Amino acid sequence: MKSQDVGLLLKLVCLQKQDTQVLRNSAEQRVRVPNEWRDWGETEEDKVLQKMQLQLTDNIELLVERYSVRALAAETGISKSQVSLSLQRMMDVGLAKRDRRLDIPRANISLLLDFLTSGLRFVFPARAGELTRGISTSFAAPVLEGKLMSAGELPMVWPDAKGNTKGLSVDPLFKSATLAIRRDPEMYAMLALVDAIRLGQPRERNLAVSMLKKRMETGL
Repeated sequence: MKSQDVGLLLKLVCLQKQDTQVLRNSAEQRVRVPNEWRDWGETEEDKVLQKMQLQLTDNIELLVERYSVRALAAETGISKSQVSLSLQRMMDVGLAKRDRRLDIPRANISLLLDFLTSGLRFVFPARAGELTRGISTSFAAPVLEGKLMSAGELPMVWPDAKGNTKGLSVDPLFKSATLAIRRDPEMYAMLALVDAIRLGQPRERNLAVSMLKKRMETGL
């Protein structure tokens, strides 16, 4: 297993949550994503991507296309060849499976949660590094803001020249994570919670696990 495999599985979860919303609601009923989820200055690319997301309807062909190797590579920053290999690895071990109706890859939510809860921090550990500018993660990220007292500690950040926060650098779970989160607010939230599991003490990990479980299971 590679760390990018976990990132790809989380992306599949995000897509599945979006699909459920699309199939339940018309385009007019979907709630627009507020700008507050970003910890960087909004770029023109962000605006274009948001417009594309709002144009998504219940067109099944378009929905299925988002699960193609090409589309997953574009969304995560992982190369097409690596996306293909990653999907095969995850299906071999049961962490991903094929949707029988649509023939698209789906994450096995229960098994993925088991791994994130019990194995992630041992297989893909993380530690704080030097002071730098970047995008907030772990308990400094918007998804966890105000959930625990920080006692004045410096925030954890993924190094990024366009980030808004100055803090201690943390290597993201996979190399292109900061690209992937710019395309999906739910991906940002989940990766930040994953970092809280990788970096936190028991009480912090338990909170992050609880929040991640709720987000992954809600709407599926």
